Amino acid sequence: MKNTLTLIFFLSFSVALFSQPLNKATANSMRALGDELWEIGDFYNALDQYMESYKEEKDDEVQYKIAACNYNIRSYEKAAKRYAIVFKKDKEGKYEADRIKYARALKIIGEYDQAIEQYQLVLGAEDDMDKQIIIQNEISGTEMAKDALETLGLTVERLDNRKINSKQSEYSPVYDVDGENMYFASFAKNKPIVLDGSNEDDVTMKIYSASKKDEDKWNDPEVLSLKVNREDYFTGNVNISPDGREMYFTRALIDPATNQLTESKIYMATRADDGWSAVTECQGVNGTHLAKHPAVGELFGREVLFMVADIEGGEGGFDVYYATRKGDGVFGDPVNLGPTINTPLDDETPFYKDGNLYFSSKGHPGFGGYDVFYSTWNGTRWSKPENMGEGYNTSYDDLYFSLDQSGYKGFITSNRKGNVSVESSTCCNDIFEIKIAKVEASLISSTLDQDKKPLGGTDVQLIEMTNNKMGETDKKNTGKNNKASFALGLDKAYMIIASKEGYISDTLEFNTVDLSESKEFTKTLNLEKKPEPPKPKEPDFEVLTINQPIELQNIFYDFDDDKILIDSEKDLNVILDLMNKYPEMKILLTSHTDSQGKDSYNEQLSQRRASSAKRWLIKKGVSAVRIRAQGKGEKEIRNRCVNGVKDCTDDEHRFNRRTEFTITEGPTTIQIEKKQFKKNN
Repeated sequence: MKNTLTLIFFLSFSVALFSQPLNKATANSMRALGDELWEIGDFYNALDQYMESYKEEKDDEVQYKIAACNYNIRSYEKAAKRYAIVFKKDKEGKYEADRIKYARALKIIGEYDQAIEQYQLVLGAEDDMDKQIIIQNEISGTEMAKDALETLGLTVERLDNRKINSKQSEYSPVYDVDGENMYFASFAKNKPIVLDGSNEDDVTMKIYSASKKDEDKWNDPEVLSLKVNREDYFTGNVNISPDGREMYFTRALIDPATNQLTESKIYMATRADDGWSAVTECQGVNGTHLAKHPAVGELFGREVLFMVADIEGGEGGFDVYYATRKGDGVFGDPVNLGPTINTPLDDETPFYKDGNLYFSSKGHPGFGGYDVFYSTWNGTRWSKPENMGEGYNTSYDDLYFSLDQSGYKGFITSNRKGNVSVESSTCCNDIFEIKIAKVEASLISSTLDQDKKPLGGTDVQLIEMTNNKMGETDKKNTGKNNKASFALGLDKAYMIIASKEGYISDTLEFNTVDLSESKEFTKTLNLEKKPEPPKPKEPDFEVLTINQPIELQNIFYDFDDDKILIDSEKDLNVILDLMNKYPEMKILLTSHTDSQGKDSYNEQLSQRRASSAKRWLIKKGVSAVRIRAQGKGEKEIRNRCVNGVKDCTDDEHRFNRRTEFTITEGPTTIQIEKKQFKKNN
């Protein structure tokens, strides 16, 4: 577990410790005293001693200690300047382990290109794969910071009430359920604090409340009663339940001899008519570990308490956990949120709202020190954390993000430039109020016909699209005024479909992604009148039944000859295909002649022709038993050209010369192309 004073500075309390005026002493004695203070983590007082020692004697080791002290008290500009001198003179690599701090200091003060150079040097010398990942994340965050764009519609302003933002750090600002009051933790001091028992005043951190004076001003804060702010404890990390009835917070102890955090536990207070009372220690979440940053939320349909702890077996540093509520002040064992949320470095200050978990991290790629990230719960898992972006985050430390019930106002604490601090301008965290422009989106749709004239009475469907799949649908009619209006969600994709009987529908797609201000979308859809339906096309195929004669239109013979001509093979091939398709089918081939010549001769000729067609099919592999050939001569003349008629043309005689086939067994119906065959009437 990590109980170092650094955690007190950066995360929990940030106590600024200063020594009394120095008496004249030797460089060595001042350095020795600085080393003693260094060992217990009192970097403020150690820095004073090292600075005085360095004035007397320009020692490289003292120069390094000055750089490191400035880094530890978050005086990053001074740290970067000192580290630059240290590494310029360090030819033997004595201080190489601190190069990553130099890189971070450069990153925090916005010297991104120089920071990347230093990170690359660290990365090249690092063999540990886990540490390489951490350094690569630092580089990725630095590259991201170089190209970061301003978050539109966001205002972040420091609260100008000096009683709220003191010169010391402030922590965990949150709105109450009504949005008219805020709670926060503070030392409420404007001078250095020494935790050696010499202070006559109370130097512990306490929880305060403040009410709004008007839209942009706050009244002076009031400290909560001793029911919450217990004597001798550092009280902070406040969070209010969504119903406003419960307040969660931490009580912590610091060993004044070592300036180390020795205890941090989560408590709960209940609101009564006379204020907060009935304070109880939360059961199940506390232990030998340090527990802090409670935040009420919901998972798997149940109320949970998010928290931060340094429980053994975590991802590294401080991790975010959740514990399921079992009863008033009673919770299950803390469950680590896993590597999606937690990193090998510190992940802190969770806040939950509407399925989103907001938290600050040093391990995910960020702009500087701590950045605010958010992750969305989909019912089974957390999404990859996203950086909240420029404005919410700076190159400095940004923590304790929170929102009111509306989601358009909130707070953040930061040591970004512009703060009023007891030491450097980036020493301590102040409270900043967040205002998010309320963005609304709507749609007005209308329709036109092919002549660009208004087409009222059209149905318009608005369909929400998710991953190219249709979701929720809203349907309206444009009516007589030819308009339909819809309310839209933000950061969503939509499809609109306009339809009207007798017209071809029209479709448009659009989205409301990245709107920075309210917008009314106007969309016009164009519908063309449907053309008159074409007359039904006569089918190319016809179904014929058994015992129905089917004429082969392309069976040709020379006059007075029974030889199958090449042109005749087309129809015979079709019959062959049918015989192969229907192996059980048997047919009758019938041949007819015209009336020219003697009747007996024509009957013999037609028989030879029918037999000739049969032989052709047999040669192609059709069994002879499946084909019966019959010649009918001139018995079935189809026109006037019977015996005795002298003036018939060749075409009229040709009309009577034909071959037909009839299905006698097998399929009762077949489908044939009309262009190949025709019925024999």
